[in-house]
Amino acid sequence: MRKKTLTALLSTTLIFAASCSAFAEENVTAKTVHMGDNEIEVEVTDIGISGSFTYWSAFTGDSAVWEQKRVDAFNEAYADLGISVEVQYVPDGAGINNGKLLSAIAGGTAPDLLISDNPTSAYQYAAEGCFASLDGILDDIGLDVSSFYDGCKDVMYYDDTCYLVPQDTNVIMLYYRPDIAAECGLDPETPPTNLEELDAWADAMTVQADDGSYSRFGLIPWLDSGDDAFVLPFIFGADPYLPEENRIDLTSDQMLVYMNWIQSYARKYDPEKINAFTSGLGGMFSPDHAFMTGKAAMTFTGNWFTEALRQYAPDVEYRVCPVPVPEGGRVKSTSFGCNVFAIPEGTDSEKAELAALFIKFCEQGSVNEDNFAQWRSIPVIDAAFDEVSLTKNGDEIYALEREIAASPENGIPALCAVSAELSSQFQSLRETLIYNTDLDPKDELQALEDQMNAML
Repeated sequence: MRKKTLTALLSTTLIFAASCSAFAEENVTAKTVHMGDNEIEVEVTDIGISGSFTYWSAFTGDSAVWEQKRVDAFNEAYADLGISVEVQYVPDGAGINNGKLLSAIAGGTAPDLLISDNPTSAYQYAAEGCFASLDGILDDIGLDVSSFYDGCKDVMYYDDTCYLVPQDTNVIMLYYRPDIAAECGLDPETPPTNLEELDAWADAMTVQADDGSYSRFGLIPWLDSGDDAFVLPFIFGADPYLPEENRIDLTSDQMLVYMNWIQSYARKYDPEKINAFTSGLGGMFSPDHAFMTGKAAMTFTGNWFTEALRQYAPDVEYRVCPVPVPEGGRVKSTSFGCNVFAIPEGTDSEKAELAALFIKFCEQGSVNEDNFAQWRSIPVIDAAFDEVSLTKNGDEIYALEREIAASPENGIPALCAVSAELSSQFQSLRETLIYNTDLDPKDELQALEDQMNAML
């Protein structure tokens, strides 16, 4: 994380300044604490109880280092009130992905609080009754979530009850190499805005040898965030789940546009050759990533990729733009990806309130500043952008993120009682359609839609 001293309280209006309860307003004080090597000013809320609570964090690597800093800052801030948190780092989505959390809930050994990096599966847990309602708890500690982006509320509420609270969120964009664009006779100042322009750029940037092999692809649609189940379909205008009807919809016109588009790349460039090309390349946080080495001139991914580029390819010039969309798509929009807090069902009421204090603490701009500065993650309400250093410093990418984040069409797609299974089955079907381009996407999608609706 960047080393800096923050002596001013940053964006405490993020969640709770305007709408704290009278109890919270009278018992909120400012305090200076340490977050790593930094001094930050935070707000501390006295709710009249003390004690410790347990916390499972999904974060690993550098993110776990940052997590420990904010845990230590919380413990320092609340030491005088006799409140502390004990953190345990639990991979696979804080135990959501591997069944560890479910076993802990069933065995009465679940944590009092968790944060998961898998909001889709977390939502399914909420739908299955694994998490406690947060409505009353949040009111009691003065945490106002009414100002959150509406798109974030998709994951927060199940059946009109709040079960999950996002820590922050992210924006998906198209990254492109202006040097390669110029080399291919394209104007880096006017990136593609629709599918026809995107396909033309991809074709112009692709280099194929006489033997049929490739040395560079303009775009591999299922690379990076393009591999996520419903990110691109949603931006293309599809709604895989219709909450008003409680129905899975995988056969809409926009979904078929997406899947036919995916198949068109498979037919044109041969998925076996693409697979052979990408098999030896590194992941997103590797200097061998296709975009960094110039073997892929464009890719769909989120704001966090700017940090990967800074670390592993600092000399690579890149630019970003909104994801190009077909007619009927969500122009200049994104699907939101969030790390989400939850309190497992059965948590003691006092420990649940203490855990909610940690959620409130973590929403403060001063606590998030290093996170935002390094990863270009964004706050969950628009007004908080004004207090982030990237905004103050005129960062162009962050300004674009804010513009995209403000779209009323943003959201988190396919959140329902079978979210995890739906995502997994959809990804599997997409791979089948990529490698079997003779299959009719509509027939295959209809079969999966019927299967998932029966499960739902």
